Amino acid sequence: MAEGSRRYPERPILGVGALIFQRNRILLAERGKQPLKGYWSLPGGALETGETIESGLRREVLEETGLIVEPMELAEIFERIIPDAQGRAEYHYVLIDYICRVKGGEARAATDVSALAWVPRRDLIRYKLTEGTLPVIERAFERSKRR
Repeated sequence: MAEGSRRYPERPILGVGALIFQRNRILLAERGKQPLKGYWSLPGGALETGETIESGLRREVLEETGLIVEPMELAEIFERIIPDAQGRAEYHYVLIDYICRVKGGEARAATDVSALAWVPRRDLIRYKLTEGTLPVIERAFERSKRR
């Protein structure tokens, strides 16, 4: 794997994602770069060497959305493996998603995000979501109702 490249990694890449709720809506980010450009997912990205999971999550959310968040609760850990036409793992991520609370900032699309949307639960099916994202969001909505 070339330095900095995420394609055909020697090892899975550790990613972090934020489930950010506001008045029964969740914040989604439209991916502005490959892989999965044009799909909607949770704000987040890859953890950097020497960075804790929570500090990486805060950094990624701030870079992509302009929001300052506090990770509150681990929501889910899952894998996303995207094979190429020959079946080799072109991308391989292990994703750690946290339910987060907004502490400051103003929501605006930035860095590798082309748009942001606060989406009510009932409208999630209208969005082209990355694989595995909808079940994670649904489970987080259920957890947030129990609080």
